[in-house]
Amino acid sequence: MRPADFPPDLPGKAGAAAARAARPRFANLLNHAQRAIQRWIEGRPGAWDGASAAQVGLLFLLKSRSDAPIGEIAAALGVAPAAVTNLSKRMQAAGLVERVADARDARLTRLRLSMAGLAAAEQAGVYLVELNSRLSAGFSPEELQTVARWLAQAAALEPGPQRD
Repeated sequence: MRPADFPPDLPGKAGAAAARAARPRFANLLNHAQRAIQRWIEGRPGAWDGASAAQVGLLFLLKSRSDAPIGEIAAALGVAPAAVTNLSKRMQAAGLVERVADARDARLTRLRLSMAGLAAAEQAGVYLVELNSRLSAGFSPEELQTVARWLAQAAALEPGPQRD
């Protein structure tokens, strides 16, 4: 962590009290981490094989849930169904997914991986194993569980009433 991520040091009793009360600036650290991870990914041009990070997320989801309806995918990714529709159309044009009508309900569109999409998901998975290994190096399983719990809590944040 960088010094800017913590409140400044103060001398004497005030410093000790501030150190006990000091908490890392989590939002700042999280933003820095996200940018560093993005740079790491972008530094490996073959990792995504032309797919965006959002597309890779959808590829992984479809790899684990083949033939999934758009609404279910949107809920799993925490986005609006329209976002999945637009993303899937671009991915269909790139040959990564197939959009198919539901056999029982013509109003539903389902997505499934194409062979190229499966290959892209597997290739990206190799790079993510390396990334996860580097991110978890030096941490105990218990520490990693705490980090995972914290990240899940951060991801589940809902907009609340605005404070003045």
